Amino acid sequence: MSYYLGIDVGSISTNLVLMDENYSIIHKIYLRTEGQPIKAVKAGLLEIRDKVGIDSRDINGVGTTGSGRELAGVVVGADIVKDEITAHAVATIETVGRDVRTIVEIGGQDSKIIILQDGIPVDFAMNTVCAAGTGSMLDNIAGRIGIPIEELGPRALQSSEPADIAARCAVFGESDFIHALQVGLPLNDVIAGLCHALVRNYLNNVGKGKDIQPPVVFQGGVSENVGVIKALEQALGHEILVPENNTVMGAVGMCYLAKRYIELPILEKAPVTVPVDGRKSAVALETIRKTTFGGLNLVDIEFATKTFKCDGCANTCRVVRAYKEKDIMASWGDRCGKWST
Repeated sequence: MSYYLGIDVGSISTNLVLMDENYSIIHKIYLRTEGQPIKAVKAGLLEIRDKVGIDSRDINGVGTTGSGRELAGVVVGADIVKDEITAHAVATIETVGRDVRTIVEIGGQDSKIIILQDGIPVDFAMNTVCAAGTGSMLDNIAGRIGIPIEELGPRALQSSEPADIAARCAVFGESDFIHALQVGLPLNDVIAGLCHALVRNYLNNVGKGKDIQPPVVFQGGVSENVGVIKALEQALGHEILVPENNTVMGAVGMCYLAKRYIELPILEKAPVTVPVDGRKSAVALETIRKTTFGGLNLVDIEFATKTFKCDGCANTCRVVRAYKEKDIMASWGDRCGKWST
């Protein structure tokens, strides 16, 4: 059996999915990034090595996505690196269906909307600087009132009259939340109001001007919150679909993309001559791709990053370098390609 590994490194969570050649998910991992993407990726690889018990040689392809995709790709030796829009779109089309018209994705600090037509992304948008329409606002408030974030959704469903909470930004939202409690509003009503505020912020910013048509698929960490699901359904006026692997869809998409990439044959640049009807003709020779994955034992290797400012021109780019032990593996961040190439 051959396996494919998808890795999604985000600002809040790092997700890994191991899929077999028949597109069955063998193992999935949801970890907190905690500002240390390399450590999180290594922790995921360690879990796969120790709990799943497969050999590194059985992993035929690896893909990375997310805000930390470049760094993760260098560390693990990824075969393919893609943006989150592509990864989430592929996962949704392959696991939910080509009839999906809208993808709503809300994570810890990032949120995005993808508009599909006949299984093809035709439009998208992502949040910019505000975190009010993301899970970080829920996380901060849950910590402040001492309630596990997993309980916010069920409590919101118990509300009959959600409080009016500001949706302008995370700071105002948290301030309004505390003020509503101080004036005596029931906690469940205030939590429900928070869920509605998050949805309003998302639709007014990320979803502004987008043609949101059903079927709508909701994914990302916040899609675990049943209170937000209900608020989104009420705002859009129709049912919301939450896929089975809603919190790791980026990693799922990269499994599909890694498998497609590896199975795509390589055409030799220099053609070979073979006899055809007694004459010689130029024919391109196909060769099979082999993964560049460094193996599960990467967990035993030290990786690090360093930065420096290039003064070669007026751009003064901040260049990032990745090191494996003491050796430079890759560089990126320069506009001209002086260091990255």
